[in-house]
Amino acid sequence: MLRQQDSTRIEPDTNGHSTETESPPTVASYGEATRAAGVDIQRELNRLEEIVLDSPRIPLTRRTLIDEEQLLDQLDLVRLNLPIAFQEAELVIRHKDELIQEAELYAQEIIEAAEQRASELLNEMGLIQQAKVEADQLRQQVQLDCEAIQQATIAEIEQIRYQAQQELDEIRARAIAECEEIQNGADDYADHALDNIEQQLTEMLRVIRNGRQQLDSNIPPQKH
Repeated sequence: MLRQQDSTRIEPDTNGHSTETESPPTVASYGEATRAAGVDIQRELNRLEEIVLDSPRIPLTRRTLIDEEQLLDQLDLVRLNLPIAFQEAELVIRHKDELIQEAELYAQEIIEAAEQRASELLNEMGLIQQAKVEADQLRQQVQLDCEAIQQATIAEIEQIRYQAQQELDEIRARAIAECEEIQNGADDYADHALDNIEQQLTEMLRVIRNGRQQLDSNIPPQKH
């Protein structure tokens, strides 16, 4: 017989006596609530079976002496928990479709996000590939420009070298001409100077001869 009908749940303590605890007003998680309720009911039914099996038997009969108070407490505990378990199970069933719909919606959002990310990755890969192609083209163009600049620089250097060689040849030719002109002028000057010296020496020789002739004419002849 059910002795108390209220919203409290009777749970046994460690000594097997029943205690009253307030039932929670809401269910935090349908799966966890159903699982917890199932465990409580199963446990209390096992406890009820233990009470019967552990009770002493009347000798020579199939009857058992059972503690009526303990048995009734245990039955009350099972009765009070069964409606709560049924309510929680009904609540889970009632919201099953909603939970499935939310799960499907969440899965669809995940799929769409994955598809969007995959599309972004493909676009990024396309941009990377395009950037690589452009970089290769730019590298080839820079290489061609460098080769053209190198060829132009070599040609310019050759032209400068050719012009420098021509200028050097012209300077050498002018220097040789000037040296020859200076040499010719020096030869002319030396010839003129030697000619003057020769004339002076000739005049001096003439004076010397005249002087000797006069000396010879003024000297008396010697007697032998």
